[in-house]
Amino acid sequence: MPVKDLVSTFTGITVPPEVFSVATSLPYRDFITVGILVDRLKIRHNGQLPTFGNRIPDTWIYIQERDVRIGRLQVFNNWSPYLVEDYRNCIWLGLEYFCNENDELWNKTDRDFISMAIGELVHIGILEDETHVKDSTIVREKKAYPAYHGSYRRLKEVTDWLDRIPNLYCIGRNGQHRYNNMDHSMLTAMEAVAHIRDRKTDKQDIWNINTEQEYHERKEH
Repeated sequence: MPVKDLVSTFTGITVPPEVFSVATSLPYRDFITVGILVDRLKIRHNGQLPTFGNRIPDTWIYIQERDVRIGRLQVFNNWSPYLVEDYRNCIWLGLEYFCNENDELWNKTDRDFISMAIGELVHIGILEDETHVKDSTIVREKKAYPAYHGSYRRLKEVTDWLDRIPNLYCIGRNGQHRYNNMDHSMLTAMEAVAHIRDRKTDKQDIWNINTEQEYHERKEH
């Protein structure tokens, strides 16, 4: 559960006003992904890496063009062929958009958003045209990315207070308001279980996951 929502759910316990104010004003970026099933790509792979049918080998492609809204493209075939029913004849793309809840992008109808997304793929040369699209879907995800500005600078005031609640363990990306990857999120859950099993009261080991400077330096490069 996002920290922003957590403090509003308590009953029978008084949340200090400053803690409540910081927590409920924590910033986030929301996320929309459009799944597009196509039978052919316009873009081709010309490098030396092995591909199937000269398809691009990437799993993620960051989009740099300034005249489209898409931020990143996923090629699910390249994660695993088991993600696509007809792997040999179809390509499953995920178009990723970063937005804020209730902004212009968020409030587009599903049909308009999918039409825009397909148009952007054609515009940047990923698709020849919309006739190659066989199916599509859209998913909106609130609070996908905890943001590091605004009241985030005072997050420790919130986490210190939350840690005083004996049977509460903050885990995962939203539970810690930290940009954890899936492996880190799983580790925080495992560490919380270990704390419960061993009756540990100091929760610092849970918060220390994904704070290694070496990892962040490697990730940036």
